[in-house]
Amino acid sequence: MAINTDHLRRTLRALGSAMAFYRDAEAADRTSDQEVFRLAVVKGFELTQEVCFKLLKRRLKDFGHGGRMLEATAIKDVLRLAAQHSLLTLPEVERWFAYRDNRNDTTHDYGDGFAHETLALIPDFIRDAGALEARLSAGDDRSGGPV
Repeated sequence: MAINTDHLRRTLRALGSAMAFYRDAEAADRTSDQEVFRLAVVKGFELTQEVCFKLLKRRLKDFGHGGRMLEATAIKDVLRLAAQHSLLTLPEVERWFAYRDNRNDTTHDYGDGFAHETLALIPDFIRDAGALEARLSAGDDRSGGPV
């Protein structure tokens, strides 16, 4: 079943814009602008992940997984379920694990080193989140039902 992914598309556009503004500020050596856009990228990364996980949980309900169970399920286990139902590939799940690990670090460290690690993930993250959005909005059901 297709899911409304309008909010995810908006967060992805905002994240892409923040990243472009960050790169422009970096190229022009505008340090104060870089800091503002770096924070926007990190927050956009966090928000986009949360939206993706919410939509994945909603889609997994179509496979018979209960809402309460999914809410109590760790995100990495939700990603594993998504792979079982062919909503994500195994290489994608591995990347999503890295995104999640990085996201968990944002609550502890907003330093330069961390920010550069996050910024390095953004291009792949935008691609992976965009692929997930396309599958969810199309109602991609490659598995044909619960495993």
